[in-house]
Amino acid sequence: MDFAITSSLALPLLVVTLAGSLFLIPLGLPGLWLMLGAALVYWIAVPLGGIGLWTLIGASILVIIAETLEFTITGRYTRKYGGSRRASWGAILGGIVGAIIGVPVPIVGSIAGAMVGAFAGAFLGEMTVSRADRGDPGKVAMGALFGRAVAAAMKCGIGIVVAVWLFSAAALG
Repeated sequence: MDFAITSSLALPLLVVTLAGSLFLIPLGLPGLWLMLGAALVYWIAVPLGGIGLWTLIGASILVIIAETLEFTITGRYTRKYGGSRRASWGAILGGIVGAIIGVPVPIVGSIAGAMVGAFAGAFLGEMTVSRADRGDPGKVAMGALFGRAVAAAMKCGIGIVVAVWLFSAAALG
């Protein structure tokens, strides 16, 4: 009887957590990690509930890929738009710092902070390169901004895949 009560409450709680986590991803908050945490709690609370070890491992791999791509895409776009290595690293670090600084601003602070940080980091990074090797700092910074937007969209897409996978495993299990 305890299992029936646990599984009947656990699935709706998992669904609410997955949906809420999806909302957090575009805000630059750790929605993917919350999804994994919810799946782990579900796996522990409902051992026969459909989410198994392989599902957790697969979802974890997707989350790690998404987190890695979030930063590397920004750097690659910076380089694609003529930026130096310094500009690429500046975009990555600026995006991280901007997201952290933007968190206190409700709802959109971390998004705006990450975008402004990537732009500013790439611009400043490119300005430190010698004139002979320097690309157009404005163009490079725009590349970083585009890269950050593409990275955020990609991360949201992977978040949808993870949420659907975890929900399907739990609902069908």
